[in-house]
Amino acid sequence: MEKLNCEQAKRLDLVEYLAFLGHQPQRIKNGDYWYLSPFREERTASFKINRKLNVWYDHGCGKGGDFIDFGTLYHNCSVSELLTRMSGYQARPVLSFHPPTVSGNLSGANSRLAGEKKETTDSKIVVLDSRPLADKKLLDYLQKRCIPLEIADRFCKEVDFLLYGKKHTVIGFQNNAGGYELRNENFKGSSSPKDVTFINNRTDDVAVFEGFFSFLSFCTVNKNLTAPLSNCLVLNSLSFFEKSRLLMEQYKQVHLILDRDNAGINWTKQALQWNANKYIDRSDFYRNHKDLNQWLIHHRQSQEQRPRIGRRL
Repeated sequence: MEKLNCEQAKRLDLVEYLAFLGHQPQRIKNGDYWYLSPFREERTASFKINRKLNVWYDHGCGKGGDFIDFGTLYHNCSVSELLTRMSGYQARPVLSFHPPTVSGNLSGANSRLAGEKKETTDSKIVVLDSRPLADKKLLDYLQKRCIPLEIADRFCKEVDFLLYGKKHTVIGFQNNAGGYELRNENFKGSSSPKDVTFINNRTDDVAVFEGFFSFLSFCTVNKNLTAPLSNCLVLNSLSFFEKSRLLMEQYKQVHLILDRDNAGINWTKQALQWNANKYIDRSDFYRNHKDLNQWLIHHRQSQEQRPRIGRRL
């Protein structure tokens, strides 16, 4: 049997090959096929194939590429080993993946797009609109949390959502699957789908945060540094900590900036048991405070004061 070359392998259809491996798309939108990641367990589809370009991207681990990139990662083998393996592969007939038709009526079968349900009940958060931050109450809230607007503007939006028939305006921090963490002074919640947020600064280490205000605080504390910050992983929920282990393990060092409550402390201890050389507990920086944002608030100074040459995280 003749061995495939790289160009032939790159032309193999990724959608058909994932079907061959037993993976079916959770939803199809604008030519993008969304899957539960074949690299880890997850509940929200974060692995995408653009079938027209025949390329993939995994939002959960920040990796992507062509068929060869996928095959070598999935099978944990060299390119040569993959080409030998694929020489005996023949695409099996698969189901036709036509995008579901969504009509004006969002009830019934047309609304059942896996991982992207159209919420129609008053008890579900429905995001209506997003735009740059401008609402005075939200800007005042950011100031109260000691987050400069120029930093919040980079990562957050002003979001309108509907809940129990009432419209609310909040600060929205988007995750990798398109959902939002939603905050204002009187509200704390999230829209579906729930997922982590990964910020890729192209470094070989990663800082891990429980919530996005700790992440924004980290950016604020280090805003005067000229060197790029580490990559950042905002879990948006500690339930994603163990699920994100594969992503974290790819880095030389993992800086843990979790809350100093029981849950955060316990997961920090768990990570240190995994690998005490890779995982580093950075919470001593904000000891005596629940999280990094509380530390920042405690040490805040007005913008009129001379910038303090102080601690850096």
